[in-house]
Amino acid sequence: MSAPIEHLLSVEDLAVHFPVRQGVFSKIAGYVRAVDGVSFDIPKGQTLSLVGESGSGKTTTGRAILRLIEPTRGKVTFYDKDVLALDKKSMRSLRKEMQLIFQDPYGSLNPRMTVSSVLAEALKAHGLVEKSDRRERILELLKLVGLPPEAADRYPNEFSGGQRQRIGIARALAVEPSLIIADEPVSALDVSIQAQILNLLKDLQEKLGLTYLFIGHDLSVIQHISDHVAVMYLGRIVEIGTREDIFNHPKHPYTKALLSAVPTPDPSRMLDRQILSGDIPSPIAPPSGCHFHPRCPDCQDSCSQSLPVLTPCSDTHRVACPVHVPST
Repeated sequence: MSAPIEHLLSVEDLAVHFPVRQGVFSKIAGYVRAVDGVSFDIPKGQTLSLVGESGSGKTTTGRAILRLIEPTRGKVTFYDKDVLALDKKSMRSLRKEMQLIFQDPYGSLNPRMTVSSVLAEALKAHGLVEKSDRRERILELLKLVGLPPEAADRYPNEFSGGQRQRIGIARALAVEPSLIIADEPVSALDVSIQAQILNLLKDLQEKLGLTYLFIGHDLSVIQHISDHVAVMYLGRIVEIGTREDIFNHPKHPYTKALLSAVPTPDPSRMLDRQILSGDIPSPIAPPSGCHFHPRCPDCQDSCSQSLPVLTPCSDTHRVACPVHVPST
């Protein structure tokens, strides 16, 4: 009898480098290192969130896992399958197990198709439901995401942003996936609607046993949805741990700066804001050593000389910062 699978998804040393071409002959002059050696595991039925500033490589990581962008190197294991070694036919079959919820609920739905057609398209593509049973399945999906049956015959422009995102979630659920990559699914929505969508995602996870890779930059959202959190900066993970590790015991100066920027509803509460100087550097020419050192308030001379690796500071918590977690 085989041992139970501990992790639904494992990512090892994933990298995505885009060539920069110049001149008449389009010679390669360098590479944009959008993702540069990312590794993590997601236990089945749990949520890992990727968080960081715009340009840190979060979305590229998610799309590379699905091979919507071909990685430069690395290994992605889903169940016992090496995703990056699959041919097109095998990858197409696997994609029904790995679905994506898009950030923009307005641009991700075809305005010329009814909701019924949008959901039926996924069912037809993978041959999951007989034509005579599709209508019933579509109504089941709409009920699952909190939309009325009459929504099936309406067009996307007749819905609000939150309702459209519910349709996007229903489309992802249509093929009964195990893993859903949610790419900032609530960032375009009002705060009150964000809470509804997040609660829906959590309810669906509990009901259907889903595993999430959640991509976001709003730490209040990340805290609500996550079991584990990975903090990304310039294509690399600088800190990873449980939700409690990251929010209650942050180690990396970048993580602390992100947490200090979270607004508080209590105006009388004094916060120790850590304002970072400058912008995130270009991934074409990242700084030497620790990529964060030009903006780091705790920078030492050694930080610019060698690239730190993720080092355990507890059983569940790893940090890439020699100042706060000395390497052994």
